[in-house]
Amino acid sequence: MTTHATAAAPPSLVPVFVRLKLTLLRNGLRQSTGRTVAYVVSAAFGLLFTAGVVLGLVALRGNPHAGALTVILTALLTLGWAVMPLFFPSGDETLDPTRLVMLPLRPRPLIGALLVTSLVGVGPLGTLAVVTGAVVAVADGTAAALVGVLAVVLVVLVAVALARAVATASVRLLTSRRGRDLAVLGGLFVALGFQGINIVAQRLGGPDGLSVLEPMGAVLRWVPPAAALGAVDDVGHGAYGRAAAGLALTALALGLLLWWWQRTLTTLMTAPDSSTLQAVEKDSARRAGGEERGLARLLPGGRTGTVMLRTLRYAWRDPKSKMSWAMSLGFGLLVPILYAAQGNGSIYTAFSASALLGLQMYNQFGQDTSAFWMVASTIATPRDAFEELRARALTLALVAVPYVTLVVVGSAAFIGPWSDFFQVYGLSLGLLGGLFATGAMASALFPYSIPSDGNKSVAPGQAGIAWISLFGGLLVASVLASPLLALTVWLHAAGLQGLLWVLLPVGAAYALGIATLGLKLAAPRVAARLPEILAAVSKG
Repeated sequence: MTTHATAAAPPSLVPVFVRLKLTLLRNGLRQSTGRTVAYVVSAAFGLLFTAGVVLGLVALRGNPHAGALTVILTALLTLGWAVMPLFFPSGDETLDPTRLVMLPLRPRPLIGALLVTSLVGVGPLGTLAVVTGAVVAVADGTAAALVGVLAVVLVVLVAVALARAVATASVRLLTSRRGRDLAVLGGLFVALGFQGINIVAQRLGGPDGLSVLEPMGAVLRWVPPAAALGAVDDVGHGAYGRAAAGLALTALALGLLLWWWQRTLTTLMTAPDSSTLQAVEKDSARRAGGEERGLARLLPGGRTGTVMLRTLRYAWRDPKSKMSWAMSLGFGLLVPILYAAQGNGSIYTAFSASALLGLQMYNQFGQDTSAFWMVASTIATPRDAFEELRARALTLALVAVPYVTLVVVGSAAFIGPWSDFFQVYGLSLGLLGGLFATGAMASALFPYSIPSDGNKSVAPGQAGIAWISLFGGLLVASVLASPLLALTVWLHAAGLQGLLWVLLPVGAAYALGIATLGLKLAAPRVAARLPEILAAVSKG
């Protein structure tokens, strides 16, 4: 008698991964009471906000422009899911499939388990609620309601699959130094996005109301998964062919995402990570060149060029420095654009570029952290300290002066009037010089540490020092720029508008003089307070 051994079917991975995610969440909350409170509070606010959005969508039921709004809202929601892994790669430990490389798991069942796991959490619940509210807002009739159920499922699955696929495709980048830099810079793009939404919201409050969304909605209704919401609206109006096309596009997008996800996951879990080897090879080739390249060749020699190159490398490589520079550059240009978009444009909003970039001169030694001891070992006299500060100021001026020029010229060209260009440019340079002067003094008197890890920009216990340094210095810099402001007022009051052009050369000369004076006054204090500065910047 022959017996046939039947192989037992492998257990499903879905319950294992769901329990894994719940365990990670539970253990994460157990780490500290503060983390638990923060999670509960953020989840509560998120759910309250979601409830408000859902109620607003339900209240729009019957509005002729509700279809355009729901399509755009679905597209924005999907975009948020797509960029979330890029800016918050450590938000969910299960997003990193490289942790599973050593396990004997095949891609297809692994993808199914990870997809179901992605549906567990506050984010998917909020997405489900918002999409359901959008369907309620546009569904008209039984057929539309049935299509709406399918649309909700498709939209949620596309959103989570897109997040997973993006995370898998970019996981090695996100775990590298450049990837962490990208995550740090995410705050700038989030801020820009919120400002754009703010402008759109203000336009919605105008006399045209939701009708301004129709052109954008007409385009996005053919972009998955927003096309599924457009299908619900089409069924309610009897356009069954358009509805079938919208659903088919969304289903096709889901299939392509799952295929791309499976392919990248297979490559990720079978191919070696050669990024470190490539980096070593590039570094060896660079060293074999024997000389500096690019901008480094244009810098002056001696201590000045060395410090400038070091400062530029900090700004390019250090995540916190890069974030600070990006925020200053981004918001310096964003402020004039926002005011112009809101109808309140003025060339004087260009002062934001000088103010934000000038503040980069503050806490110069904080970015060095405990490595400041190497800088301190090279400073023996006030002259050495002056050369150190001057080189750092020159590095900042290398970026700030052309950038301020660009913002002022752009504001004069697009906002106007050109007649105010010379005075605004001269005052901007004067403010920049005053901030350089006070920033050097604040770096000597009020240094503080910038933690290398985490999102904090000030070490615990030093927040008061940072506030005094920034706001006190900004106030003093404004006072230092008052002579230029007084000259401007006098020229206007005396009816000498034809001489306003003198404010440009006077402002440039004044900025150079006041900045040099500030550096010379700060240098002896830096030389005398090296131990205190080192202790202050090493706390992070």
